Amino acid sequence: MTLNPADPAFADSLRDTLDARAFRDLEPRYLEEPRGTWAGTGGLVLAPADVHGVSAILKAAHAARVPVVPYGGGTGLVGGQIMPDGPDPVILSLERMTAIRKVDPVENVAVVEAGAILEDVHRAANAQGRMFPLSLAAKGSARIGGNLATNAGGVNVLRYGNTRDLCLGIEAVLPDGRIWNGLSRLRKDNTGYDLRNLMIGSEGTLGVITAAALKLFPIPAAQGTALAVVPSPRAALDLLALVRDRVGEAVSSFELIAGMGLEFLKEHLPQIRRPFDPAPEWMVLIDLGLPAGLDPQEAFEAIFEQAWEAELVTDALIAQNQAQATEFWEVREQIPEANRLVGSVSSHDISLPLSNLPGYIERASDEVAKMGPFRINCFGHLGDGNLHFNVFPPKGAPVADWRQHTKAVKTMLHDLVHEMEGSVSAEHGLGRLKTGDLARYGDPVKIEMMRAIKQVFDPHGIMNPGAVLPQA
Repeated sequence: MTLNPADPAFADSLRDTLDARAFRDLEPRYLEEPRGTWAGTGGLVLAPADVHGVSAILKAAHAARVPVVPYGGGTGLVGGQIMPDGPDPVILSLERMTAIRKVDPVENVAVVEAGAILEDVHRAANAQGRMFPLSLAAKGSARIGGNLATNAGGVNVLRYGNTRDLCLGIEAVLPDGRIWNGLSRLRKDNTGYDLRNLMIGSEGTLGVITAAALKLFPIPAAQGTALAVVPSPRAALDLLALVRDRVGEAVSSFELIAGMGLEFLKEHLPQIRRPFDPAPEWMVLIDLGLPAGLDPQEAFEAIFEQAWEAELVTDALIAQNQAQATEFWEVREQIPEANRLVGSVSSHDISLPLSNLPGYIERASDEVAKMGPFRINCFGHLGDGNLHFNVFPPKGAPVADWRQHTKAVKTMLHDLVHEMEGSVSAEHGLGRLKTGDLARYGDPVKIEMMRAIKQVFDPHGIMNPGAVLPQA
């Protein structure tokens, strides 16, 4: 389908509709993404002030057959926010739509606009004695609209679910400019198809989310953090079962960390205080959120005493205060930055059934070793089956010298994920990076239904072309 560029004539057609501040300079940030895999070549940056501005832009783009790339915080890791080829698109930024319209601690709901920064939503909820549990390393710049568009995960999925599970309703603009007011705060509404969940995770290919009603939760009365050394991923999984047996759903996070992550921090971010030196082979970072009357310190001590007897733990540190807990989490949250500084040959955001995780790590590591002297940094959200299995060149070797192996490494690892009943896209989405993977591993009937849905919502194909769906 032929699309047209967002040229000066198209921009001029909107000047009587949008305020002057909506027309933004094409700064480099709009054409870049964190991993540097894609770069945009141009575009018209528009930042409307409200949903009616979004509607006017999409209505005009629909009529003129101009592509539109929704842009949130620019933190996506699969290229969904960058259009690297084709006619110059409208880069539709939500950066001005940042209002937190309502925080209701009785309903446990926050109504926020899509441009709101995740960390600002955290602050607004905390000010009312509530929490919004979605937590990402990029929380200081990621925007709610992007979190919803990619169905972002993060460290608290084990207890609270993905972003989809944290949303009650959305306001969205369809590709032809119609506004859908689905901003419901209801927790029960069986009135037909769940269009909310169709839009969430669609990565801007079906429309633009402009606001959302988000679920809030009470802040746990007592919170605790611990870091434990485990002999293997299998032991980590058994430890998770033990923790759940003792505290039930009070376990908020359960993160697997490989010793290689600490080595990368030592090499590139030495200012980050490492809890163990030398680094053990495997660790888990655990967060508990307990009701009033229960002591996290006592809970951890009982857990680790039992785990020690079962040979699931060989060492453990229990945070004695919030500052120490923050230090533990700083280690986990800076590992992606250390990875970036090392430079990966191939990075993978995958998920597997919990019982298959240890076997995958072992088999994948063995197969990578056969391909060359690579280093592996495997970490992630063990409790919900999400791993970041990333492959790096030997220590001191320029990553550029090893990039010729990227395709073979990725194919081998993703083939193994598919064989072991997993997914090659866990929490980052498909974007432009994984459209080929969807074609390779996706169910043909699913892809056919996705194309049909896309055709109904976006018959001219203007919404984020090239993202999510493989080229026909």
